[in-house]
Amino acid sequence: MASLRPSSPHEPLLLLGHQSSILLGHRPGLLFLPTRTRRAVLAARSSSSSVRRGEKPVEDRIREQLLNAGPPPPPSSYDTAWVAMVPAPGSPQASRFPQCVDWILRNQRGDGSWGPAPGSGDPWSLLVKDALSSTMACVLALRTWGVGDEHVGKGLRFIGHNASFVTDDRSDTPAGFNVIFPGMLAHGIGMGLEIPLAPADVDAILRLRDTELKSMGSSGSRAFMAYVAEGLGNLLDWDQAMEYQRKNGSLFNSPATTAAAAIHNYNGRALDYLDSLISRFGSSVPTVYPRNAYSRLRMVDTLEKMGISLGFSGEIDSILDTIYSSWLAKDEEITQDMATCAMAFRLLRLHGYDVASDGLAQFSEESSFYDSVQGYLNDSEALQELYKASHVQIFEEEPVLESIGSWSAKLLKEQLCSNKISRSVDPGEVEHVLKFPSYGTVDRLEHRRNIEQSKIGGFQMLKSAYRACQIDEGMVALAADGFHSCQALYQQELQSLNSWVKVMRLDELEFARLMPLVCLLPPASTMFPSELSEARLAYAMELILVTIVDDLFDVGGSKEEMENLVTLIEKWDAHEEVDFCSETVEIVFRAVYHTSNLLGAKAAAVQNRSVIHHIAELWADLARAMMAEAEWTLRGHVPSLEEYMAVTVPSFGLGPIALTSLYLIGPELTEEMVRSREYGEMLRRVATCARLLNDLRTYEREEEQGKATSVLLRARRHGGSVEAARAEVRSAVAASRSELMRLVVRDSGAVPRAVRQEFWNICKVAHLMYREEDGFASTRETMRAANAVVHEPLAWRLGGKIESPAESVNLS
Repeated sequence: MASLRPSSPHEPLLLLGHQSSILLGHRPGLLFLPTRTRRAVLAARSSSSSVRRGEKPVEDRIREQLLNAGPPPPPSSYDTAWVAMVPAPGSPQASRFPQCVDWILRNQRGDGSWGPAPGSGDPWSLLVKDALSSTMACVLALRTWGVGDEHVGKGLRFIGHNASFVTDDRSDTPAGFNVIFPGMLAHGIGMGLEIPLAPADVDAILRLRDTELKSMGSSGSRAFMAYVAEGLGNLLDWDQAMEYQRKNGSLFNSPATTAAAAIHNYNGRALDYLDSLISRFGSSVPTVYPRNAYSRLRMVDTLEKMGISLGFSGEIDSILDTIYSSWLAKDEEITQDMATCAMAFRLLRLHGYDVASDGLAQFSEESSFYDSVQGYLNDSEALQELYKASHVQIFEEEPVLESIGSWSAKLLKEQLCSNKISRSVDPGEVEHVLKFPSYGTVDRLEHRRNIEQSKIGGFQMLKSAYRACQIDEGMVALAADGFHSCQALYQQELQSLNSWVKVMRLDELEFARLMPLVCLLPPASTMFPSELSEARLAYAMELILVTIVDDLFDVGGSKEEMENLVTLIEKWDAHEEVDFCSETVEIVFRAVYHTSNLLGAKAAAVQNRSVIHHIAELWADLARAMMAEAEWTLRGHVPSLEEYMAVTVPSFGLGPIALTSLYLIGPELTEEMVRSREYGEMLRRVATCARLLNDLRTYEREEEQGKATSVLLRARRHGGSVEAARAEVRSAVAASRSELMRLVVRDSGAVPRAVRQEFWNICKVAHLMYREEDGFASTRETMRAANAVVHEPLAWRLGGKIESPAESVNLS
């Protein structure tokens, strides 16, 4: 590499410009990928093509689902049967909805059953209780109107042959099954149906309802009793149940429950709701309606979790505008459903909509869960959504979110320990959410995990299986293709970084931590779109340089070298007025100077103005702060906490790292913006978080070296209690994080939203790097994360089956 050594002060600029033009001017093709990754990309593209052959492109299908709230909800035999049992006005011997009766007659399966057919990968045993419940309801509907005797007989034989599944816990249990199925059985017996079951089996099934009702206590859950109304009949206080009727006339948006109410009370609003269903869907009805808000929010969340939402930003904005209008109107479709309400709050707040946490106040106490249908059903999805919503805190004190976060976490942990996570929820996902809150994860690692863990198809068990917002093979292939394409670019960027290290002679600095792959992790894991390559490189280069300068002040330089470097950086363009006191200082300064000038020139082309003066100013602030820290150690000075924070927050180095890359992401950043109070406050908040998180992981090491940290300084205020100090530091981190999020997501401000978002991304990276250790000192976990983002192909293949994870490759 001798030929790459710069022979003049300006040659590094030319060499670096040549290196980066190769990278930044062209998007890499598959030839730049290692063989193993190239095969994975080709496999994903092949899978995507095969899925799309003869169909619309997957992007068009996703766009249609977003605009139409997903595919039409599937018909529910169970709910259609209950709607069919509603009598016609003035004619109790005929159905109000004869088309539903006809649908039942047309849709019996060959084995005599009704109900959802197993989907791809769904074993029949998971749906047999659903089939039993649906079949019993259809039999009751046909017998009610005296039609389909042959269908009734076949249905009863199916029930007789499969009755053992009624008490089998291995299959998915429809919501309220242990009350509803025995209730329907009793009703059928009362109608004179000859059910092919032994008396002992009938008694065992009927006891299910008695046992279930006794377990609820004397008062029980009023909401749950109303929800399973069709299984209680005259045992239910119908006046009390009708307190749960919604503005649209339904009870819980459940056609079956609403039909039962119409049968027992002949309620006009309930009938209007059922009429509207038939008008919309024809001769059958879904198991829940409406569910547009939930479906759309789930779709948006899924696209974001898989890293493909950017291609649908227009549709997502339109959806969230609609959801926000519904939120402001207190639409029951949102407010009356825990999961929908929590998901709406989280996504709206993260996207900058003004939503107060008071919108979740009805769920602030743990009792709200136990008193709800979701609580009685032990709904893990609702708990998980509430827990995730609790982390979107933008004020230091938001008691509603704090309370929800506390009790939802407790109940999720209890469900995990007792193995009672809802079947539709992956226990591994619950563990992950509890261990890694949203502010402690980074986008690309989350995208990878969600792509690899994605389940094709699947269903949610309500009163009947509900298939909506399904992840299909085309969607996963699209996400995998995008992920691998970005990896190709990251790998080329890493090659450029390694070449730059040699050009700048940084590899000659024996004291320095040279970690190109680790330093590429933060920008690659957050600024992942391919068009942000220049910004990623700027971030990584400046991070490498800040780390080296920090090492020089920490362990690698004499006082003379430190002072010399500070003077050189302060002089900047006039540095030739100052001699280099050592080759080490020359190497470090020239790397900082030439690299910053190159990046400043690139930023000037984006911003249409010179920005190098600001970059140089931030480097001077950083050098002076590091010098002040070094002098404390040399003099044995113990600063006050206020003095410590005033110096060590800027000495963390985020100033030049953040600003240089932010100039390159696209939006205009005027001089007024970058010197505004808003920009300064966001930088201070994220730097404070990073500094304090660093202190929490390094205070013991720093104490051994005679250095101050916020933990040790605070411990003095607590009689030497380190634990009390650590708790105080964690509270300070949470306060700075909440204020930062408030500044990022608010719907106003001089700094462009895309720029503000990067401050939040930097905060998330800080939480990742200091999750369990100092990620820049003990790099095992950091390297694992970096390899997962940059090198390792996804462990995924067509069909959603997970292959063995690729062997970790370290090419840094």
